[in-house]
Amino acid sequence: MKTGYNGLFIPGPTNIPNEIVQAMTLRLEDMRAPDFGAFTLALLEDLKKVFKTTNGQPMIFPASGTGGWESALTNTLSPGDKILCSAFGQFSHLWADMCARLGFEVVRLDVEWGKGVPVEDYARILAEDTGHTIKAVLACHNETATGVTSDIAGVRKALDDAGHPAMLFVDGVSSLASIDFRMDEWGVDVMVSGSQKGFMLPTGLAIICVSQKALEAHKASSYPRCFFSWEDMQNSFTTGYFPYTPATTLLRGLRCSLDMLFAEGLDNVFARHNHLATGVRKAVDAWGLKLCAQGPQWHSDTVSAIMVPEGHDATKVIARAYERYNTSLGSGLSQVAGKVFRIGHLGWLNEIMILQAIATAEMAMGDSGIPVELGSGVAAAQAHFMNSNFAS
Repeated sequence: MKTGYNGLFIPGPTNIPNEIVQAMTLRLEDMRAPDFGAFTLALLEDLKKVFKTTNGQPMIFPASGTGGWESALTNTLSPGDKILCSAFGQFSHLWADMCARLGFEVVRLDVEWGKGVPVEDYARILAEDTGHTIKAVLACHNETATGVTSDIAGVRKALDDAGHPAMLFVDGVSSLASIDFRMDEWGVDVMVSGSQKGFMLPTGLAIICVSQKALEAHKASSYPRCFFSWEDMQNSFTTGYFPYTPATTLLRGLRCSLDMLFAEGLDNVFARHNHLATGVRKAVDAWGLKLCAQGPQWHSDTVSAIMVPEGHDATKVIARAYERYNTSLGSGLSQVAGKVFRIGHLGWLNEIMILQAIATAEMAMGDSGIPVELGSGVAAAQAHFMNSNFAS
């Protein structure tokens, strides 16, 4: 029988604070009660602060981030519309794959895994599209599979420099509420996120925000939709009630999550994530290993994908960490399966928790025959934490 807490260091679902657990541990309630609408309206208004928007409209669907992707596409576009996107990891690939399966014309740029959105290529293609046949541009802000963060402001500049009217859709599932995101400043038309990462909740809510431009495009969209229909959600914008049964316990948890984020301060949340991520990166350097992300410009503050040496199998490291040390590390997906293990450093975490992940990774690598000096990564992270000006 194992004792103590399980170590959870995958990039989502993340650790849930006790306050949020308590907020969700309540008797089920009437989602048509007279006071429920006011609760929802306040929730939607406060979500704007996380998206950093004054004009955008948040929406909450009982779904995962994948549902948010589908909502963005089917509510703003029509069958056969052209989409510009790029694939540089499993989740950016899956969003591009969804576009093709839904019947859109997809201009897909396949990028080496470890890099991010190819802004220069986007700029060239948009400048060449003088007929404005491209209706939407997709960008994954943080690619969870490879630990890569992309330049969304750069994508907006590419659109503006080309004078292109295409809408900008962003996947922020593993970045929102952890890495700085600026919807209005970056001119994002649909931002898609989920509840199980930076919001520190269980999986089950697709949390999106749409611009006024996207709402106007919605009126002209002829794509069939039902469950993810924005028009069916319109009522909640004014009354706070949903067109179907909402996930009320998760909404109560989201209320607590927002209160915790605001109490810490969003800028402090972003600084904490950078501080913890830097500790992990210092450990990787001390081990003599490399990140999948090919350069500091791509480094993610929410997840690090760590390459194991040639001839070694990362799945053995992950299995050993789980079976012997009761700790979950993230697995490599698709092209990087067996080549990387991932440490998720987002959500409700502090320095001591990160040191647990680093120490476990060291032992699991040592047990798996990877030549790392025990304590080297821990010491490097400790030195960073002790000498940093950041106070958690």
